[in-house]
Amino acid sequence: MSVTKEAVLERLKTISGPDFSGNIVDLGMVSEIFVADGKVFFSITVPAARAQEMEPLRAAAERVVKEIPGVASAIVALTAEKKGGGMEAAVPPRPAPRPAAPPRPAPHAPASHSQGKRGVPGIEAIIAVASGKGGVGKSTTAVNLALGLAALGLKVGLLDADIYGPSMPRLLGIRGRPQTRDGKILQPMENYGLKVMSIGFLVEEETPMIWRGPMVISALTQMLREVEWGPLDVLVVDMPPGTGDAQLTMAQQVPLAGAVIVSTPQDLALIDARKGLNMFRKVDVPLLGIVENMSYFVAPDTGKRYDIFGHGGAKREAERLGVPFLGEVPLVMDIRESSDGGRPVVAADPQGAEAAIYRQIATRVRDRLAQEKATAENAVPSIVFE
Repeated sequence: MSVTKEAVLERLKTISGPDFSGNIVDLGMVSEIFVADGKVFFSITVPAARAQEMEPLRAAAERVVKEIPGVASAIVALTAEKKGGGMEAAVPPRPAPRPAAPPRPAPHAPASHSQGKRGVPGIEAIIAVASGKGGVGKSTTAVNLALGLAALGLKVGLLDADIYGPSMPRLLGIRGRPQTRDGKILQPMENYGLKVMSIGFLVEEETPMIWRGPMVISALTQMLREVEWGPLDVLVVDMPPGTGDAQLTMAQQVPLAGAVIVSTPQDLALIDARKGLNMFRKVDVPLLGIVENMSYFVAPDTGKRYDIFGHGGAKREAERLGVPFLGEVPLVMDIRESSDGGRPVVAADPQGAEAAIYRQIATRVRDRLAQEKATAENAVPSIVFE
């Protein structure tokens, strides 16, 4: 039985609004409803100051929707705007369960970083672009890296895994909502030759997300495994900043072929970048290398170079840790302006100096992927006769 938006709205009208004044539908608290393959997604807008006490309302809405015949699952988020913009969490996220220890390899058999992880049909390799903190230009790097890989002749997709701050719709100038195939599998959006999926296609741009950790993980899993990605040579995942639930889940449950760490040159950013590096190492994900973003600034009027955030810190850190250094990207107005305008510099000015830098980084990432694949294929188990 197919589930309709009208059926969901009718059921939600049984949920009283705050202080029992009307119902949440008539009060305009319910966002647009998205239904795919029996899964229902929507949010409820509540006053930011009262977000903590609205959890029972959210739970009640989720419960009545799940009772509708044909509904397999429901993901309901509380959204609320703070004064001055931004996001306020409704409740502190539950502590993430301790990850189970990875299974030990058989005697004399080398462990694989993909061991025990289910792949995604149609995708040859998945790489994560990560940073230890926000504000270092990770998303801009991810989109231009993806375009650089596509310029090398690869079939490339881009997954925006930052649920709380999705940026791919704006960076790639994509509007609208994804379609479904047979009402079950989402079709990725496309622009500049990339297949793209982001939670930003399913919610309004200015709607802050107030989701618990398990809801974020569920949404990530569906955007990865219930989207018609293939065939792709590479899926680039723009990871959320930090080393929390979402990052750990992706690293532990997805067969990542490698990770690219983005940092600025200053010490504070490098401290956080080390955390990201160590997280991927602990879960046995190959480190493809480090990118130093905002590496330096060249004044357009005088041509004088300024090392605003210092210079070379990421390269020195890569050498110290024995990790490849993929390249340095300057702080350039064209990169910022093209990104804000939905025209990433690799696509907007493919012959420009900045596009050449990203293509060089993409070439090094492609070569590192080939090295890691060859290493994995050559790691055959030893046979011991006793």
